Amino acid sequence: MMHERQNRILTTLLIGLVVLFVLSLGPGLIYEARAEQKTKVEGEKAITKMAVVAPEEGNDYGWNQEGVESAKEAAEYLGAEIEVADGAGYGDIAPILRDLANSGAQWIIAFASGYNTIAPQIAQQTGVPVVTIGAFEQGLIPGISADVETYAQQGSYLAGYLSAKISRSGTLGICISADDENWVKMAGGYVAGARRADPGINVLMAQIGQAGYADAAGGKRVTANLISGGADIIFGMGDGSSFGMIQAVETATPPEGADKVWFIDVIGDKSSLDKKNIYLTSVIWDYAPIFKLLADELESGSYGEKIHWLDLSNGAIKLLKTKHIPNDIWKELQAIKKDIVNGKIEVPELRSKKEVQDLIK
Repeated sequence: MMHERQNRILTTLLIGLVVLFVLSLGPGLIYEARAEQKTKVEGEKAITKMAVVAPEEGNDYGWNQEGVESAKEAAEYLGAEIEVADGAGYGDIAPILRDLANSGAQWIIAFASGYNTIAPQIAQQTGVPVVTIGAFEQGLIPGISADVETYAQQGSYLAGYLSAKISRSGTLGICISADDENWVKMAGGYVAGARRADPGINVLMAQIGQAGYADAAGGKRVTANLISGGADIIFGMGDGSSFGMIQAVETATPPEGADKVWFIDVIGDKSSLDKKNIYLTSVIWDYAPIFKLLADELESGSYGEKIHWLDLSNGAIKLLKTKHIPNDIWKELQAIKKDIVNGKIEVPELRSKKEVQDLIK
């Protein structure tokens, strides 16, 4: 009996010591267990594969390349694999979106306004979030669809001011590939900026076609007509058609009063291709900062709750500095940029081609 009682006491003491030891380590063990559990949960939700869909090839130094390269930057930011589905065309991309979702894409950037209707629908069906471009509130579905817009007219305002300062003929030309909302906004900003520098500057505007985004021959023809009308600076908006515009500028006979013709580009940077020294600048659109922001929101749970904008203040819209822009004018442009960001200068946001034509008149 005595031995049994001693054994029970000894056992109780040993259990007490073990309990005290475990309790002394308990908080650390619990913290480590929770941290491990949190890491696993976050790992399960993290984006490891994403995709981008673009209507044309991603090597056009313009819209498609900008979308593809910005998406790649976002993938690198996430540490994720990316599948590029460029050359997808402007038709029904539902099969492409489904294939990307089935192949493991956890986030898809649908990089064309023509995809704005079908992309959110497929996202709801597959559960794979998408990015729309230019869909406004219709592109917002919390957790499913986010939308990106531009205040690109802010950048074109600077380009217009620069053009009026550089022009020798007193006439500027705007060539648009289509009656596109972004082209309209940029054309309006361009005219307003030019008139700030020279209220009497003459502006001509012409359109290639209904959807002449890739029509290089049309871009060359329309640009040549603008130059024949006296324009010595061409502000060209057209994706692939801009190569035709550039060719027309390179081979043009300068109008009266001018010693050469200049070209101003949009979205991308083709300055490395400039062999004739005619590439004055470009209104750059950089989607990478916005895509990275959306990636953060996707993982934080706030995705699709608000529209995000490219503008001068966040650096997603900017004017390309080239060797052809005089330093004194560049300083003026930086001061104007600051006033736009601070709200001292309000750049008009026109919504129709007629509004631009009225502003020109």
